[in-house]
Amino acid sequence: MTRADSSSSALRPATSIPAAFRTATIADVDALTELERIANEAAIGHLFAGIPFPTEEVAARWRAEVADPAMTVEVAEADAGLVCFVCFDAHRLQHLAVHPDHWGRGLARAAIERAVARMTGDPVLWCLRDNTRARRLYERLGWTLTDRTRRNVYPPHHEEVEYVLRRPAAGHAPATST
Repeated sequence: MTRADSSSSALRPATSIPAAFRTATIADVDALTELERIANEAAIGHLFAGIPFPTEEVAARWRAEVADPAMTVEVAEADAGLVCFVCFDAHRLQHLAVHPDHWGRGLARAAIERAVARMTGDPVLWCLRDNTRARRLYERLGWTLTDRTRRNVYPPHHEEVEYVLRRPAAGHAPATST
């Protein structure tokens, strides 16, 4: 069975934690789209009640991002398929999702750390204001709110807030608490 043939089963809950991330390919677009749908419905579905997931638009976005040399898209797999993805460029964390059956296992933290390690300057990200689960994670990892907001591209166009991860200046150790 090919990956394309197994796309409907590609996101069944896995029984093991993935060992590593790998670079996504165009063959992963359907699984990326499906994982985004599943994670979004679990985490923020209440914000989009009654609005169908924009499958075609999201798949088109993934095709563009996987093909874009300025973007890095990485995925983690377990026995039954994709369980995590992270997409970023040199400065911005663009997309992050973990299959709900794998929440709380450190995958999001690992994905963020992988991305941040390869970014320059002070990385930024946008998050729906009402995505409290994601915002708690970012804040636990040291990201702080900026004063910038914008509207999400998908109806009903909820407000997004910007976060930044301030890195210590070169040659300066971060402050520690006693």
